[in-house]
Amino acid sequence: MAHGTKVVIYAALIGNGLIAVTKFFAAAITGSAAMMAEGIHSVVDTGNQFLLLHGMRRAKLPADEQHPLGHGKEIYFWSFVVAILIFALGSGISIYEGVHRVMHPSPVTSPLINYVVLGAAMIFEGVAWWLAYRAFRRMQGGRSITAAVAASKDPTTFVVLFEDTAAMLGLLVAAIGLTLSQVLDEPVFDGIASIGIGLILAGTAVWLSIRTKSLLIGEGADPALVEDVRNRAAGMKAIIAVNEVITLHMGPNDILLNLSVDFDDSISAGDVETAIEELTHDILTTHPDVKRVFIEAERADVETMGES
Repeated sequence: MAHGTKVVIYAALIGNGLIAVTKFFAAAITGSAAMMAEGIHSVVDTGNQFLLLHGMRRAKLPADEQHPLGHGKEIYFWSFVVAILIFALGSGISIYEGVHRVMHPSPVTSPLINYVVLGAAMIFEGVAWWLAYRAFRRMQGGRSITAAVAASKDPTTFVVLFEDTAAMLGLLVAAIGLTLSQVLDEPVFDGIASIGIGLILAGTAVWLSIRTKSLLIGEGADPALVEDVRNRAAGMKAIIAVNEVITLHMGPNDILLNLSVDFDDSISAGDVETAIEELTHDILTTHPDVKRVFIEAERADVETMGES
């Protein structure tokens, strides 16, 4: 999945970079606020791809003395930064430009250039969107889009998809605004389109920031994994009760697992050590994403904080 995600990000990066240049060129010639907003959108998206790639590289750094559990959460941090940039730069500047154009409308010249650029942009964005959608579908399985995003611990699988979706919607709004501006001879629609693009970006940014913030704070593993670990522990002869199973995603494929169990008091300390080794090996072999397992012995009647 990491290789597939990188391909998607590189495709989006190249496409957005080329599109941004053509959009700004068209905006400079025609004076279109909607095209300027689209150019800003593409520049922000291009920068976002660099940030995601940087986050993926940083997340692979090995653990050190200052970061004993590794740097896996770097990807969550940079994904959150991407959401903030979409809101602050993409949305903010687009809305500002649109409001300014609504208050001071001016006709769009050489509209054919805008339509050609928008058509080319839709082709490039469409290819990038399709690659992102295919990568997302592999992760989605039989779940709905909302459920798949909520369950995903790898933000790159949905950040790029929703960026590209917002880009496609923005291009559609820009085309509608420019068409209305030309057909009705009302340049104010060009500014309204820019505001519309800004609102699309704002909605996308807010949604992504909420999801990536949750990952950055820390989410547990899939409930099915937690239940499987509980069952494996409960099935061991040396263990008479499983108190709690706590998991935490330190990265998309890096799970920290803490298991509290009550061992049979009649067995020796050596048997306890053997049981811990066997259970740890079983968990790590069955669930490759679990990188660290901590097992503690605790009486079953001791209050616990609850499952995670």
